[in-house]
Amino acid sequence: MSAPTTTQVEVPDIGDFTDVPIIELHVAVGDVIAVDDPLATLESDKATMDVPSSHAGRVTEVLVSVGDTVSQGTPVVRLDAAEGEPAQDGPTESDAPVPRDAPAAADAEVTAQEPATETGTETGTGTGTGTTAPAPSQAPSSNGSGGPGLPVHAGPSVRKLAREFDVDLGQVPATGPKGRITKSDLLNYVRGPSPAPAAPAPAAPSGGAGIPEIPAQDFSRFGPTETQPLSRITRISGPFLHRSWLNVPHVTHNDDADITDTDRFRKELDTQAKADPSGAYRVTLLAFLMKAAVSALKAYPTLNSSLSPEKDALILKRYFHIGVAVDTPGGLVVPVIRDVDRKGIVELSKELGEVSARARDGKLTADDMSGGTFTISSLGGIGGTAFTPIVNAPEVAILGVVRSRVSPVWDGEAFVPRTLLPLCLSYDHRVIDGALAARFTRHLAHTLGDERRLLL
Repeated sequence: MSAPTTTQVEVPDIGDFTDVPIIELHVAVGDVIAVDDPLATLESDKATMDVPSSHAGRVTEVLVSVGDTVSQGTPVVRLDAAEGEPAQDGPTESDAPVPRDAPAAADAEVTAQEPATETGTETGTGTGTGTTAPAPSQAPSSNGSGGPGLPVHAGPSVRKLAREFDVDLGQVPATGPKGRITKSDLLNYVRGPSPAPAAPAPAAPSGGAGIPEIPAQDFSRFGPTETQPLSRITRISGPFLHRSWLNVPHVTHNDDADITDTDRFRKELDTQAKADPSGAYRVTLLAFLMKAAVSALKAYPTLNSSLSPEKDALILKRYFHIGVAVDTPGGLVVPVIRDVDRKGIVELSKELGEVSARARDGKLTADDMSGGTFTISSLGGIGGTAFTPIVNAPEVAILGVVRSRVSPVWDGEAFVPRTLLPLCLSYDHRVIDGALAARFTRHLAHTLGDERRLLL
């Protein structure tokens, strides 16, 4: 029986991020942990991720605290390695940080869904980004947040959010450890003081573009209640969705695509995929949707763009990175499949299966969810007839898809059964008008109607 070996566990490779604040610790001295157990949660301006343990053993010392900032190589804990486990000098390949609740597509910070069943597509809803508003005037803080001329202690994500809200952090009261300003401190400051409980009139303005808060109610007066905390993904994505909804004038255009022939071909490929000796994968309609979307984006490049910060020009993107909604136990995330124009149906199907599995296991990185140019959000595995996905700003359009249906279609001589797929295109009306949206959706439906057009 080997003697316990003292091991120091460090922050593994977290991409381009440095000085990322710790928002939660999951271990204490004396805890017994296994390999890949989460030690701490980090929150950058792009993602929230767990730091996994590279070793198993008993924690003898915790070397960081909530509010500390860490980078790759920063020591997190010391532990006595479990019996028989060889000591390691540094992080292994399995030590990549695990995002717990990244906002939906990095640039877009949006949500997503997993591959669904037979006809189809993946399930998901559109995502967006958090409200922007001037902060109300308030006296300088004296509890560690600084004030004029004094240092301000806040993490990168809080500073970024403060810039978006145009808030002077020196005016924000801090409640975090060591006088650190937390995201809650900033949001509470932006919202302003809560209305008095006794006030029967509408609540005071929140500071968000003059929009008043919904008055609080004591629901327990009417019957039994239970408070269930929101998942971290939902808490983080909510403000971004709100911001996108307030800033983007949304319009949704609906159309149907006749996918009878394409779906027949898809089923043939799916049957072959299940028997593939290199490892079973599924061929869903989502891969065909992605290829058809690229064809439509090439024909109408305005939908593959973003508004310039000055709102007086379009930034046209000459690459095609498609965000796809993936449903996870913690909520919706939007991993990005890159260079879709250079990949075939089979390659995309394999990549979709792999990225969906990593999303459900919480192993996506911030890079996996950044750089999208267009998003597809599908409820095909659940049902529905239509919905309005929220544009994943700074993208200017998002495609929503629901369950396909078999309907009678007149072919000039008789009604014949055809498989129709409802398409729901939400778009930024500042950039795209109704005629362009209709042409884009028609092109998309036309391409989906014949799988051979995906080769053009």
